[in-house]
Amino acid sequence: MGMKISFVIPVYNEEKGFMKFYEDLLLPELKKIKYDYELILVNDGSKDKSLEIIQDVAEKDKHVKVLCFSRNFGKEVALTAGIREASGDAVMTMDADGQQPPKLIHEFIQKWEDGGEIVIGVRGKFEKHGFIAKTGSKLFYKILNGMGVKDTVPGSTDFRLIDRCVADEYNKLTEHGRITRGLMDWMGFKKVYIDYIYGNRLAGKPSYNFKKLFQLAIDSFVSLSTTPLVIFGWIGSFITLASLILGIFVLIEEFAMGDPMQLKWTGTTCLSIFITFLIGLVLTSQAITALYISHIHAEAQGRPLYIIDRKNSRNLDAGKTKKA
Repeated sequence: MGMKISFVIPVYNEEKGFMKFYEDLLLPELKKIKYDYELILVNDGSKDKSLEIIQDVAEKDKHVKVLCFSRNFGKEVALTAGIREASGDAVMTMDADGQQPPKLIHEFIQKWEDGGEIVIGVRGKFEKHGFIAKTGSKLFYKILNGMGVKDTVPGSTDFRLIDRCVADEYNKLTEHGRITRGLMDWMGFKKVYIDYIYGNRLAGKPSYNFKKLFQLAIDSFVSLSTTPLVIFGWIGSFITLASLILGIFVLIEEFAMGDPMQLKWTGTTCLSIFITFLIGLVLTSQAITALYISHIHAEAQGRPLYIIDRKNSRNLDAGKTKKA
């Protein structure tokens, strides 16, 4: 039995550009590869006609599977569901908007054949993206690296190919607040990188708005690092030490030396300063701790990551999708 490559593509409100992406960019490249392949399209609760379009594609092409969610669960969960459904010797993930060039599929496969267990697309340049998008991306990776997460290379994306052994291990991970690329990088394995130019969308608007990107960043920081807790521990120590030094200074300047600097310190003023600092510290620490508690709460609920709408799914392996 020959080897097979699984391609996992989340689809969310892509009715205007999907067929152009599929027919003009993706399908010509898939026909060139020397392996058998399957294309897993994960409908992430699209509100337009995306589901009907990909269902039609699946009816005409038995290489195509449609995994339909009962509602929108988010791209990270869609990638997870697709990888769980994949049966190939390698699994490649990419977006459906055309920003990640399918023409590089052959280069990814070659890197995998040469021994790479995780082949990662690194977004080296943008074509015509705004200042905020570029700056936000750079800032995200700088903060992540500054927090001690050294496994993730700046600019790395979900445009990647993973070996079967990586997919099997990834499928064992259970956390809900997940960022796929971060978890894969954390797992280890042999990584190789491919630089590419991040293109423009074929049609429509990005589904990741500022709110979603900000939430993704928060989930990344909380799930991949405990550094925020350590940082605020150091801040608390610094404020305590500074308060002690300031208190000693007030005692010496005001009472031992008779206030030669004419600062006119009062007990109420000093107490107000100390209380303000400490209240700010407590409130900030509680906010950070609450982020971790919220993640603990989500994990403790034991809910499935996603729910499959089997009625609208197509060509699925029933045995693989029983457990979400």
